[in-house]
Amino acid sequence: MPGKVTLVGAGPGDPGLLTRKGLEALQNAEVVVYDRLVGPAILALMPEQAEQINVGKQASHHPIPQDQINRILLDKALEGKNVVRLKGGDPFLFGRGGEELELLVQHGVPFEEVPGITSAIAAPAYGGIPVTHRDCCSSLHIITGHQRAGKELDIDFEALVRTRGTLVFLMGVTALPNIRAGLLAAGMDPATPAAVVERGTTPAQRRISATLETLGQAAEQARVESPAVIVVGSVCALAEQFDWFDSLPLKGKNVVVTRPKERIGTLSARLRSLGAQVWEYPCIATVPLDPCPALDGAMERLSQYEWLVLTSPAGVDTLWRWLKDHGKDARALGSVRLAAIGPGTDRELGKYGLRADYVPEVYDAAHLGAGLPAGGNVLILRAEEGSPALTEELARRNIAYDDVATYRTVYENPRSQELREAVEGTDGLLVTFTSASTVKGFVSSVGADADFSRMAGMCIGAQTAAEAQKHGMTVKTAKAATMDALVELIVEGV
Repeated sequence: MPGKVTLVGAGPGDPGLLTRKGLEALQNAEVVVYDRLVGPAILALMPEQAEQINVGKQASHHPIPQDQINRILLDKALEGKNVVRLKGGDPFLFGRGGEELELLVQHGVPFEEVPGITSAIAAPAYGGIPVTHRDCCSSLHIITGHQRAGKELDIDFEALVRTRGTLVFLMGVTALPNIRAGLLAAGMDPATPAAVVERGTTPAQRRISATLETLGQAAEQARVESPAVIVVGSVCALAEQFDWFDSLPLKGKNVVVTRPKERIGTLSARLRSLGAQVWEYPCIATVPLDPCPALDGAMERLSQYEWLVLTSPAGVDTLWRWLKDHGKDARALGSVRLAAIGPGTDRELGKYGLRADYVPEVYDAAHLGAGLPAGGNVLILRAEEGSPALTEELARRNIAYDDVATYRTVYENPRSQELREAVEGTDGLLVTFTSASTVKGFVSSVGADADFSRMAGMCIGAQTAAEAQKHGMTVKTAKAATMDALVELIVEGV
């Protein structure tokens, strides 16, 4: 029995513009066949276990011909696989999506099309250009500027000029001189406002504004490259007034996020919403210790403890996994009181209907140990290499404790030449560190002999900052150990 092929429009680049239905289809895919224009943040959403096939095409260079792409989709579906064809923009708007379905129809393969947000509307919008405005035009026309090799543009320029509407040309960078000449020859006013929006909706976006007469020269001087959208019409005059994207505080800034993969999304999304170019590079992963006799024993005698102390969201997850694996739920915690090192750990408890009875005012191990209310034994569940500051403070106060390692922190990535080049060759690179272990994992990935002096380590606490300083990084420390404070630090730091 054949599988199914779903054509998914990935949108123009901003991962926030991928539709919910498109994301659902992608996450359920067994095979993903994707294009060059799909952004890396969206590619990162592909299931790790899925077969990933890059058929990326660019202007005048198609490493995998269209008929072969069609065949790949058919063959994978005939294997019974759930296939997602991931395409930039919208599959049915100059995306050759219809061609890719024809072969499937001939062989009776089920299919579905999930529309995507097209760059024809999104790129101008991110450039401050509304493609329609009641005072400017009454129609919108989307035209392909793609020229087949050795052939002229097949565009009725006179008809377009007569519409007096907004004209949006996709895939038209190389054809810009011909587009401009065609519109002028058809009688369009040379002073008509025009613009090119390059890499629309991404942090690398540029808008080059001009008139129809000067657009070619302006684009050439700016060295505009594909992908870019050409917009011609009086609405382009509104760009400066309506430009919101370029005014975002982190627009043009490069930020590396090093959190574990399962926790990277929240910080990345917030930074992207502020305009940053985010490079997700999870440098550590947490691995539960299984079997873990020490945890088994501690949980069996849980009633002997007054406090259960958790120092990270990963510790909460490990605790809940133990309860689930042993057929228990929150009731098994009995009357033990819960302490969390900070609000992030407390929020993780909240996912399971729990809340911390104590969170220190300063979110680090030393203040947790110094401020934990006295009385009764303490059970600490945390990573193998937990900060000694917590147990030192408890010992100083003569509070009895059992310190149980429930998970191990491992370095996630092998040495990365690409990351090393970015660290040593990118001025103003910002790297976020949420723990000392993320610093260690990052250094391991880049190479300890690298020159870290050109980057800035944006750290969530004093211990994390101290680890970063060991490697010659310029270091800034958040006012508190929270994601809010870290984001505030990054914005203030630029």
